[in-house]
Amino acid sequence: MTMLFGEDLTREAIRRRSGQLRAYGGVRLVELADGQERGIRLLEFRSGAGLRFTVAVDRAMDIDEVEWKGASIGWQGPTGLRNPALHEPEGEGGFGWARSFSGFLVTCGMDHILGPEEVDARHYNYPGVQTARHGLHGRVANLPARLTGYGERWEGERCILWAEGQIRQAATFAEHLVLYRRIEVDLGGHEIRLSDRVVNEGFQPAPHMFFYHVNLGAPLLGAGARYLAPIREVLWAGHETRYRDQGVGYARMSAPQTDFAEQVWQHDTAGDAAGEVPVALVNDRLALGLQVTTRKDQMPCLYQWQNLQAGAYALGIEPSTHHVLGNSAARARGEMIWLSAGEARAYDARFTVLDGAPALQAAEARIAAIAPQPADDFPPPSGRFPPLTGRPQPF
Repeated sequence: MTMLFGEDLTREAIRRRSGQLRAYGGVRLVELADGQERGIRLLEFRSGAGLRFTVAVDRAMDIDEVEWKGASIGWQGPTGLRNPALHEPEGEGGFGWARSFSGFLVTCGMDHILGPEEVDARHYNYPGVQTARHGLHGRVANLPARLTGYGERWEGERCILWAEGQIRQAATFAEHLVLYRRIEVDLGGHEIRLSDRVVNEGFQPAPHMFFYHVNLGAPLLGAGARYLAPIREVLWAGHETRYRDQGVGYARMSAPQTDFAEQVWQHDTAGDAAGEVPVALVNDRLALGLQVTTRKDQMPCLYQWQNLQAGAYALGIEPSTHHVLGNSAARARGEMIWLSAGEARAYDARFTVLDGAPALQAAEARIAAIAPQPADDFPPPSGRFPPLTGRPQPF
């Protein structure tokens, strides 16, 4: 049965009420036609229950807009949805990525995350290139996907709206990584499901780093909105030298500030009995929230990004494969993921709309039961980074 507009409907009942399923929900492929977003293909998903979101096929099949009953949940940055043909991955000393940074989900990786770095590239066995230069958060977010399928599929009385694609990051004498991505939502549903698999399609070992930059904006993000996570320990704060200067801790958000400088944290989280880590932003005034659920064994690290700057107002929930220390540190600590020829890594995430005070209370109780987060908005960072599973350098 499918719950639509307060009724439990069978597939037959839905068919009787309209000549096409799209009267209720579905997936539609469109192409943008103006400005710097011209030429980008979008998949528009409508669940029929109030959840609408778009998937930018030509931007790594990342999720751009997310709305619930007309209210925006995802963040839209100043750059907007920029065509990847305009992107300059080597620009501005590796920070050119910020000129294409916008949307609810921005995937980071696949062989580098975090700040610009130059690292050893001898593992590719090409004498002409000894090092590789990486820009902020890697290349994947600005790579077009090959769309391999989308549509609506019935499984008994359940209708699943879905899309699949492949994103290839490759160069001669360098990495050859392919991201196989699937996105789903149920008809009548309020939860987006993301399934990723990164495969080394080459024959040389390739470093692999990955994280989800999940960006939430107004009106969900607002003064007093609360960050909920099963935090065992705050490991690091990039703004530690000015820890209290802006008066905003990790747990409660402020209204937009004209001179706000971004704040970034890394938390050590606990998983539940199934290994899941739920993290949420909740707005009690709106009785609305968004919960991000990932797996501790897939993405053991969690960053929190606060960009409460007026005009670019955002909160980022960022599960990651690696500590915030970066690429070189991951190699030095033996924590880099090295994918051998044909080897793959899988990642699963769910993005769940929390609608109404009972849903917020249930999410908060679930998270607190896993681990009670610090009561102090400014818990002192410990500086301890637990060892992660990885491999030594392959040479």
